Amino acid sequence: MRTDLNTLLTALYVKIDDCLGRPARAGRPPRLTDAELLTLAVAQALLGIRSEARWLRFLPRHLPDAFTYLPQQSGYNKRLRTAVPLLKKVIRLLAVDTDLWTDATWVVDSTPVECGRSRETTKRSELAGWAGYGYCSSHSRFFWGLRLHLVCTPAGLPITWALANPKLDERQVLMAILDHDPSVLADRPGLLIIADKGYVSRELDAFLAERGVRLLRPSYRNRTPHPAEHLLKPVRQLIESVNDTLKGQLDLELHGGRTIDGVTARIAQRVLALTAAIWHNRATGQPITRSLIAYDH
Repeated sequence: MRTDLNTLLTALYVKIDDCLGRPARAGRPPRLTDAELLTLAVAQALLGIRSEARWLRFLPRHLPDAFTYLPQQSGYNKRLRTAVPLLKKVIRLLAVDTDLWTDATWVVDSTPVECGRSRETTKRSELAGWAGYGYCSSHSRFFWGLRLHLVCTPAGLPITWALANPKLDERQVLMAILDHDPSVLADRPGLLIIADKGYVSRELDAFLAERGVRLLRPSYRNRTPHPAEHLLKPVRQLIESVNDTLKGQLDLELHGGRTIDGVTARIAQRVLALTAAIWHNRATGQPITRSLIAYDH
């Protein structure tokens, strides 16, 4: 099977359409199906076209006859904002359909998602109250926005994720994520989660131990180092590279969302694009699981 954008989109559409089927809703069916909507969203993220209006102008010229119907910009925006539960469902659907889903090692971290810079934005934005000021130690700067908390496999496959105020404790957010979706921990004997020093907490250790999960992280200088601590650094670099893929190739911080639904939908759109690329790369036996090069043009 070829590895290119058209092949990925075709396989993705067939997979989503087969799994979702036709929704049981009253009245006339929408001219753009849910499977077509999500395929459009993935293609937009992979090609790096952030403007929805420009994206809908781009399609007829560069992907003619790929979709029988294209909505106006306002209709596409509205459908995408209301499709957040569907986006999350399909992310999980594709992740479970890979052999990476059963990986016994996870990596967890959070990364800034900037939502504004001016003081007026912080006061007048609809995101005020959810978004807030935080500090990015990687770039030694403050930012106003959210944090994306991502749990993934060492190969980069997203397992679960959440957006939260940057002032919230990473340890509390991780517990809330796993408590909200306990199914991800089911049937995972010997699961190991690798994290950084920010996840040091007796409460978190006890929480994970109750669920049969081990947490491995660097020790403080005044503590006895873990015997396997020398193996942490290369593994920790893996999630940094996943964040770099989301930011450098999928424009995570240039999402353009201005409302809670808008930001959530655009972040979910990018997580879905990453998951779809990994899913297709595994299915076609590509040597680099997380590579997006074949799909970004």
